[in-house]
Amino acid sequence: MDADGVTFACATTAEQRAARRAGARTALVGLAAANGVPEGPVVSFGLAGALRDDLPTGTVLDATRVVDLSGAVLWEGEPLGVPGASPGTILAADEVVDAPAERRRLHERTGADAADLESGPLARSGRLRGVVRAVSDTPDRTLHGICAAVKPEGPYDWPGLVRAFVREPRGFAQAATDAKRALDHLAAATKNWSA
Repeated sequence: MDADGVTFACATTAEQRAARRAGARTALVGLAAANGVPEGPVVSFGLAGALRDDLPTGTVLDATRVVDLSGAVLWEGEPLGVPGASPGTILAADEVVDAPAERRRLHERTGADAADLESGPLARSGRLRGVVRAVSDTPDRTLHGICAAVKPEGPYDWPGLVRAFVREPRGFAQAATDAKRALDHLAAATKNWSA
């Protein structure tokens, strides 16, 4: 499948900007698809949290499966063929998972490589055609509260951003740098795919 005719469903405005840099048609679906699922075929596009220790930040995943918390398959398909991406399984998480032990437990329980909040609702809609995600955080490089910096609808929550930074400035800066690097990798890989 190529990028023509599909909408890249993005949870946040930062992910949407990365998809637009890649030349994709986008929709801002919000966290856990709070804004709804667009019509037509969609690709779940954005950041994901690694559940395995051996997936470094910036790794681009071209998923072949989306599973729920029990390990049941919600969607399965061929990878989209994004250059340099690794095949993987995405966990359709109901909430952000940041505790290292919980990440590892979910990997063992479900076989998933990384987790996001949007692929589950997109898979359940019947419109999902693929998942392209970049690892922004890992069991060893957690989020440090940065997830509180986004509103459910997808834009930044500026007061939440400031609070998260004040609570843990060094960790927050690391998480923000990791997220930016992951989005840059994602945009570059997808641009090559959609060119």
